[in-house]
Amino acid sequence: MQNELLSIGRFARLCRLSVKQLRHYDDMGLLAPLRVDAGSGYRYYAPDQTRDALTIALLREMDLPLAVIAQALAAEPECMAQILRAERDRLAERISRDQVRLQVLDRLAADGLPGYEVTMSREPERRLAVVRAICTPSEIGTTVEECAGRLLPVFGKAGIAWEPPLWGLYPLDLEERMEITVGAQTPHGDGPSGLELEVLPGGLVAETMHIGPYAQLPLAYNALFTAIHERGLRPHAPVREAYLVGPGEAPQEPLMTRLLIPVQDGTA
Repeated sequence: MQNELLSIGRFARLCRLSVKQLRHYDDMGLLAPLRVDAGSGYRYYAPDQTRDALTIALLREMDLPLAVIAQALAAEPECMAQILRAERDRLAERISRDQVRLQVLDRLAADGLPGYEVTMSREPERRLAVVRAICTPSEIGTTVEECAGRLLPVFGKAGIAWEPPLWGLYPLDLEERMEITVGAQTPHGDGPSGLELEVLPGGLVAETMHIGPYAQLPLAYNALFTAIHERGLRPHAPVREAYLVGPGEAPQEPLMTRLLIPVQDGTA
């Protein structure tokens, strides 16, 4: 019985797959039949191919791409484990992003678009000692923490005080790979040696205040950009975030972030 070849129909039922799926896996080189009849084109599988077929079905149920499954099946056990751990990490990141989206949708469903007060003000010129990093939109939170971890110890070692709040600078458009900047202002405008200095010009800004988790900042930005465009203004980079109350003070106090976007008359 173990040496008996199985028709594609019997093999599909044994592995809880469809004939169409098996043909697709064959076309991709993922799971080829042991024999194909030259005259009829019928595909035949060996019983010991069920392990690979069931593994493919399991991993597809986990939403792994077929290309990744092919790599995993062809790999040695240790390498296969590394491939699967990498996919697990990607899944965990996706779940985390989806949980954030659920929270935002829950808030929108319960309260509608939150009412942010958007005001126009004039910002003074600011000189910041900064560090920069490249990240994706989903990595902004951890990248800001990493940048702050690089920035603030330099002040401490140099014995130079910095003036809160900590600042985050971002492009207008959140691209797949983008540069972000984290900076701190010093009393006399000079930062510690080894840190880059960035001058933020003074001028007109549109601003609002966000109180709550950073994951819900898109709600504040929605209100801010809407107000800018309704007033016929043109936004300019960098978008500025001032972390008035950050994770160090929470949960004793709610997170508080001041959002500012430089603007000018849209006709200019």
